[in-house]
Amino acid sequence: MVEVLITLFLTSIGILALLSMQPTAWTAAGRSDFMGRASGILQSELERSELWLMNPNNTVAFSSTCDTAKLKLGTCTKTINASSQTSQQTGDVPFTVATTLAAYGATGKAWALTVRVTWPGNNLGIQETMIISSQEYFAQ
Repeated sequence: MVEVLITLFLTSIGILALLSMQPTAWTAAGRSDFMGRASGILQSELERSELWLMNPNNTVAFSSTCDTAKLKLGTCTKTINASSQTSQQTGDVPFTVATTLAAYGATGKAWALTVRVTWPGNNLGIQETMIISSQEYFAQ
């Protein structure tokens, strides 16, 4: 009888230890979900901007307004929903995408592109910077 009580006591301690780790696991899973979605948005924005900048037929100039079809020197901030819908859906999370474009080098044909994606509760987010040059070989 004593052995059964000891076994039950040790088993209950083990189960309580597992239950105490559950909130940490939920937090890690939520953070992982945000990071995964943010990295997809970051990659998509980098690819779109890189393709636009590499085309020698596109011009880059400074502007204080954000135009989704063109890139301008300076910083442009926009909000993208995790669901990729234009309006926020129930349970959707808005990600803030800040794209900074600066001239790189003296040729005028290279740029430093920095994209930072943040979400509610994380003001640092994730960031990536790349140097992009115009592909003059393909100019027409």
